[in-house]
This record gives sequence, C-alpha cells and structure tokens, in this order.
Amino acid sequence: MIRFEDVSVTYDGAAGPTVQGIDLTVPEGELVLLVGPSGVGKSTVLGAVSGLVPHFTGGTLRGRVTVAGRDTRTHKPRELADVVGTVGQDPLAHFVTDTVEDELAYGMESLGLAPDVMRRRVEETLDLLGLADLRERPIATLSGGQRQRVAIGSVLTPHPRVLVLDEPTSALDPAAAEEVLAVLQRLVHDLGTTVLMAEHRLERVIQYADQVALLPSPGAPLVLGTPSEVMAVSPVYPPVVALGRLAEWSPLPLTVRDARRRAGALRERLEGMAYEDVGADARTSTGATPPSPAPRPVPHRSRLFRKRDTPTSPSARVVAAVDNLTVRRGRVEALHDVTLTVAPGETIALMGRNGAGKSTLLSALVGLVEPAAGSVRVGGAVPHRTAPRDLVRRVGLVPQEPRDLLYADTVAAECAAADSDAGAEPGTCRTLVSELLPGIADGTHPRDLSEGQRLALALAVVLTARPPLLLLDEPTRGLDYAAKSRLVTVLRELASQGRAIVLATHDVELAAELSHRVVILADGEPVADGPTGEVVVASPSFAPQIAKILAPQKWLTVTQIRAALHAIDQETEK
Repeated sequence: MIRFEDVSVTYDGAAGPTVQGIDLTVPEGELVLLVGPSGVGKSTVLGAVSGLVPHFTGGTLRGRVTVAGRDTRTHKPRELADVVGTVGQDPLAHFVTDTVEDELAYGMESLGLAPDVMRRRVEETLDLLGLADLRERPIATLSGGQRQRVAIGSVLTPHPRVLVLDEPTSALDPAAAEEVLAVLQRLVHDLGTTVLMAEHRLERVIQYADQVALLPSPGAPLVLGTPSEVMAVSPVYPPVVALGRLAEWSPLPLTVRDARRRAGALRERLEGMAYEDVGADARTSTGATPPSPAPRPVPHRSRLFRKRDTPTSPSARVVAAVDNLTVRRGRVEALHDVTLTVAPGETIALMGRNGAGKSTLLSALVGLVEPAAGSVRVGGAVPHRTAPRDLVRRVGLVPQEPRDLLYADTVAAECAAADSDAGAEPGTCRTLVSELLPGIADGTHPRDLSEGQRLALALAVVLTARPPLLLLDEPTRGLDYAAKSRLVTVLRELASQGRAIVLATHDVELAAELSHRVVILADGEPVADGPTGEVVVASPSFAPQIAKILAPQKWLTVTQIRAALHAIDQETEK
C-alpha cells in the first residue's frame, strides 16, 4: 500500500538530507509505528506519503514514494486526498470550518459524497471519538485535546485507505488516547485500513503496532522489525521496556500485562522496601542519565478546598493564590469555585480529561482570562490587571502551541530578543536552548523546527526572564524520552532555586518523575489533590506503567527500581 524506494529529502538551505536512503514497505491493513529521537525526520517521512513533501514544504525528494500505486512526485496532495488522510502535529493548521460537525463533514463535501452518506458517517464518527456533546461547539472554544480528536475525526469520515498520523495522542488524556487507538485498531483489523503513525509516547501505542520503523539518528538507515525486535536496540523506549532491560527479561515485554506476569521475582526482591527508602526524588525519564535530585517544596498548609473552608491568607508565603475562582468561556463554565496555593520550589501537575479546565486555570494565572468570580494573585499582583512587561517577571507561560511565542526569523534572533526583553545577559536564552535540545542551528527558522524543538525554544524564551512562577501546558508534546529527561533536569534545577512550577499534562510518566503534587480536575472542579505517589497510584487512569506493573507495591519510575536494587545488592555484599 505504501512503498518507499531509496528516498532522500533535502530542504533548501540545509547542510544535508533530512532523511536519506529510506526503504520501507507498509502492507495493506497494517499499523506501522515510526519512532526515533526528536528531529530525525519522522514528520518528513510522513509528509512524503501524503505528497506534502515536497509539493507543499519545498525541498528535493529523490527516490520514489508510491501510495496505492500512485507516485507522490506526480500526484499532488489534492490528487491523493481520496486515498490518504493526514493529521499533523498541529490540528489547528488543518481546520477550515468553524464548528465540530462542519469540520467532520468538510472532507466528504470536497470529495462529492452524497448527503445521506455524509450524515451517517458524521454520526458514526461523533460516537466513535466521544464528540457527540461537542457537535455544535465552535472549534475555537475547544481544548487542545478536543481539537485533536476533531482533527482525527475529520480524516476518518471520508474513509481513506491510508491514515498518516503525527503524534495523534500527544494532546489526549489517557482515556481518550485509549479510545482513539482502539478506533484505529478496529479500522486496521476490520476494514483493512493502512496506518503509518509517528508517536513519542510509546507506552501508549507500542502494543498496537504490527511493525516498528526506527530512525535512530539523522541520515541513518531505517530499521524495520517487530516491536520487540526494534525495542531491544532502540535509543527510545517506554518504561515497560526499560524495566525489562533492567531485569534482563527476554523477550522484552511491551505491555503492562506481560510485564506483570514476569515481575513476580522482582516484587519479591523489592518486598519490604518503598521508594521513600531509596529516595523518592530519584526520578528520571527512561533510558537517560538520572538528573539531580528533585527539590523538597517549601511546606505549606493549604490544598484545594471549597468555600466552606478558610480562605487562603494573603500573607501566606506563596507564589500564587487562587481563591474561589470561577471562569466562564461564553456559556461554558470552564472553572467553578477553585482555590489553590502554589509554594516556592513546588512542582504541581494538573491532570484530568480533555476540557476539564487545566489550560483555563493556567490562563487565569497568567492573566489571559478574567475571573467571573473569585480572585487570582501572582507575586502580589492581579494578573489580568498587570502590564505585560511587569507580569513577565512574575509568571511565564509556555502554551500548548509554542509558535504563539515565536515571531523572529531565526533561532538566534528569537534568543537575542528574549535576552533583551528580560534584561538578561546576552547568550542566556541560547544556552537554555542548547541544554534542552542540542544541535539546533542559530540560523534555523522557527517554523522549520519540529514540534519538540519549537517547544524547547519557547521554553527557553520564557525561562530567560527567570519568573518565580513557571506555567507549562502539555510540555512534553513532540519530545522523545531523552529530550524529556533534559526538560526534567532543567525544571528540577529551577525548582531547587525556589521557582514554582505548575504544569498541565496528560503525560502520567512526566507527573511521576517530576511533580510533588498532583491535582486532578473534572468539569472545572478539583476531585483529587495530594502527593504524587498517593494520587497517581490510586488512579488507574493516571498511574504510570511501573506503578501498574508492581502494584500493590508503590513504585513510580524505573530509576527508583534501579536505585532500590543497587541498595539491596550493597546490603547483600556486607
């Protein structure tokens, strides 16, 4: 169905090919997962299937790509639209209508399908993706995860023979991600749809793949094999594989269920120990060098509570205080009666299903939305009434769409502007970029960066001002495990310096590694708040893989297990 024959792609002005010598065959009715570190050219490979590379992106494509027998060099994207459905990393770039229902119908209208067929398929897709309640909603009012589901639905309704998906679960909560992946699996197994998908959150998708195609580094030959074969040699791998490597299990487990069946002896070795015994702060991304220990947050008395409790004291030692906050977006009450305090040095993960109010709460903290009731104070200031030049030194937000912060023509110019705006030493921003994602050239245009690279640049721009409160909205979208580990290292260092961090995330592994507290929101209200280990272990939806594998023992990360085994070995040697 999809065939690459010695394919290389070189963009104008690039020093060399982005991808080189790609040979790949994807049979009809298979799901092939494309993996590799950030920036190795995965999006370029996907774009070559739909014809966007090179017809839209420019550059030179050598070799041959065929889809259902059509050569993408001679068939432009519109001539492949009836065969290939594509969802890129940025759903907003795909939308052409205003409401959910219209967007689902648009692709079918373009292909001239009959009205009764369109109506039936729209209803089917609304039910498949859990969008029925949103059918009349303006797309502009949806959360990032809801938009992601609409984007996926818009390419499902024309019933393409090939689906090309770039990070399809990156903005979805765990339950929604499982629903979308279950839909894809039904399409593959029942309808013979061919799926080529790139994804960094391998813990979500690896078990669904028939084959895995690995791009180990820029310009390196592609490695194709079964999931277990490729995971044994891949530089990127999920926590379940990391645990299998540590325990020397063969073949490597790919699912929690497989790992639980193998983990009996490991549980026995760990019996009687807890992660507190080996340092609860020993948390890091899989496959990477452990960063410095996470800081202990400054103690504070308050948690989320209701009106009937004592209001937050303005004199309390906090970076931010939210009291009885209600926020409305049109007719929708996005937040209702939320009270929250954030202490210096504390890292809080906001979690919950798509549309729960996480991004709205961050927007309130940075002054982008005005409270309908209640109050918000950050560093003693009211955010929505504070001038941006003053507010940037109190709080910084990295949004879901990093490009919203980027306006210069080169990475160097962005960094120079960030240094100037923040009054920082020249080179401060550039140093941060290099720490997060090495190898980004000064002359690169931000629009030519991958999603993960743009995130690193936007984060560096915000961090240059050294705000006491840092807000991050889905900060691991587009990041591989190594890049995520570097991000964790940087954020821990900031927290150790007394900066408070609040991040809205669906990445349960990130929350397990980084956060001191987890707050779960549902329908704009808090439903859980407490230490990370207590909250995520108690929740099947938000528990990390290691917690599920080793339950009822309360372990969160592979690094904790490695440290515990090391301590056991040392004790045995005495």
